[in-house]
Amino acid sequence: MFHVLKTMPAPASLDNKVSYSGMDVIERLASDFHNKCYICEIKDPISLNVEHFEPHKGIDDEKKYDWSNLFFACARCNNIKRSKFDDILNCTSTDIDVLMAVKHEFPVTAHARKVNITAMLDDEKTKMTASLIDEVFNSESTGNKKLSRTYLLKRLMKQYRKFLELLFEYEDDDTIEEERIIIEKKIKNMLKVEYEFSAFLRWAIINSPELHHFREGLF
Repeated sequence: MFHVLKTMPAPASLDNKVSYSGMDVIERLASDFHNKCYICEIKDPISLNVEHFEPHKGIDDEKKYDWSNLFFACARCNNIKRSKFDDILNCTSTDIDVLMAVKHEFPVTAHARKVNITAMLDDEKTKMTASLIDEVFNSESTGNKKLSRTYLLKRLMKQYRKFLELLFEYEDDDTIEEERIIIEKKIKNMLKVEYEFSAFLRWAIINSPELHHFREGLF
């Protein structure tokens, strides 16, 4: 999960309380969330939902049209979350570092049986957040979820492979200094919050003390 800064004021179309998915809302959410689902971090999802972070249950108009309650999510994650995970960490809050709260570890392959997602704090919100992300990356309870999980992990592994190739090239003794400077810029670009699966990429660096210099100025 990554921190999101919601821009203000709220999109104008929310004032009339007719629709919470107007074009201005969609465009602003896409911009604020870097075109990423806030749960799985897939970028430019084909199927997008304007998600209510706190369920409005069809009767609470304040929550239904509240700009602070509208999030950018892919259909798969929204379907898994629904009201089952309604007390998770709010990635727009400055009260907690959502990246450090939940550890993300890359799987070995796109067909791995388990993607390790770990709550790093003992409070219920953090544990529920970790449970949600764990289910997103590991649930195969239906045929649809099994297939979409494979697609998701292939996207995840594609970025990891690119990341590893850059690290290997950076540390190769045959890499000249001019090339190493360019490679370092590419690695740091992948660690930016707007990059797809940034939590996984950042945790790969966090778990490797010898690579911590890549964190400077980023997180």
